[in-house]
Amino acid sequence: MTTLTGRQIADEGLDGWTYLLGGLQTRIATGNFATGLAVVDAIGAEAERMDHHPDLDLRYTHVDVRLWSHDVGGVTARDVRLARAIATIAADAGVTLGHTSVARLELALDTPDFAAVLPFWQAVLAVAHRSGPGLGDELRDLAGTLPTVWFQESGSAEPRQRWHPDVWVDPAEVPPRIEAALAAGGTLVSDENAPRFWVLADPDGNSVCLCTWQERD
Repeated sequence: MTTLTGRQIADEGLDGWTYLLGGLQTRIATGNFATGLAVVDAIGAEAERMDHHPDLDLRYTHVDVRLWSHDVGGVTARDVRLARAIATIAADAGVTLGHTSVARLELALDTPDFAAVLPFWQAVLAVAHRSGPGLGDELRDLAGTLPTVWFQESGSAEPRQRWHPDVWVDPAEVPPRIEAALAAGGTLVSDENAPRFWVLADPDGNSVCLCTWQERD
């Protein structure tokens, strides 16, 4: 089964879902723990029926759902089918799906020699080293708890910011987040690579990238 591009996923019109870092995500606002548990049970039953299992995170007032096909490393038609089924489960339970508060975090380490520092970070984080086409070199927690760490080649001139976060959001979330960041004293450093990513900085000059799936296929 082949993976879908960001554009193909967007064309599916999955209300309440967003495509972030190779997976479909939504947050189901359940309002209370009992409702959330019932929704998780219903999703579990449907997942067993379809033999395709999502990542679920049950909290007091919401359930986070992430869908991706582990065997091919991306979103496929089976994820789209399960996403539609989960939307029906939520509607039947009288709760809503949304993505405005959903994001994924990666950490980028700017270094002139990533091969020298990568083994150290792999050791202290106790995560997997993945490399190859489409990956570069990255450290990934296969359990999905820690953010992925990737390495960006830089010069050695000082001063330089060594770490910066990449925050992946739905494209519709970028304008309000930039507006809020600027109102909080930040600056827009560059939109040269938009809509793939925007670079912002806090009042001290520390950088962060807001990233989307757009123009990456």
